[in-house]
Amino acid sequence: MTSEKQLRKAALGLPGVEEGTHFGMVSFSVRGKGFASLTGDGVVQAWVGDDDAERFLAKVPGERLARAGKPFGIAVPLADINGKDLNELIHLAWRCRAPKSLVREREEPADSDLPASIGRPATRALHGAGITTLAQAATWSDEDLLALHGFGPKALRLLAETLTDQGLRRSGQD
Repeated sequence: MTSEKQLRKAALGLPGVEEGTHFGMVSFSVRGKGFASLTGDGVVQAWVGDDDAERFLAKVPGERLARAGKPFGIAVPLADINGKDLNELIHLAWRCRAPKSLVREREEPADSDLPASIGRPATRALHGAGITTLAQAATWSDEDLLALHGFGPKALRLLAETLTDQGLRRSGQD
C-alpha cells in the first residue's frame, strides 16, 4: 500500500514536473502535458502507451482508461499498488508524455562520470535522483543510496570502490 506522499515524491523527482490540479484532482504534468493524477477516492490515473499498459496491468490489478473509445491510460487504486510498482508506473507515464529530449537528458546525462560497472538500473536510479557525477554520489549516505529503486548492495560496493580509487570521501566517513 502506498500513499499520496509517495506518489508526489515519485512524480516530483522527475525532471520538468509540476504539480497542479485538474478537475479537482491532484495532477502532475511535464512541460504542460499531464501524465498522472489522483482521484478523490484514491485512484492513480496514468497516461501510458498501449504496450506499457498491457505489461503493467499483467502484474498489477487495475483497469484501462478510454476517451472517445480509444485507450489512453490506466487506473490503479493507490491502496493496491506497492512503492516499486508505483515508481515504475509514474516513470512510464512521465516517459510517455515528456519531450524526447528531456527523456534522453534524464537517461543519458552528457556530464555523467559514474562507472558503467554499477549497471544500468543503478545508473538510472542515480540519474533519477539527480546524481550524475561521482562528486554528487559521494555526498549521499549508503542508506539513502540503497533506498533508490534499482540501486542495490552490489552497485553500492562498486560505487564505493570507484570513489576510493578517485580519492573521494563518502558522506559520513572520516
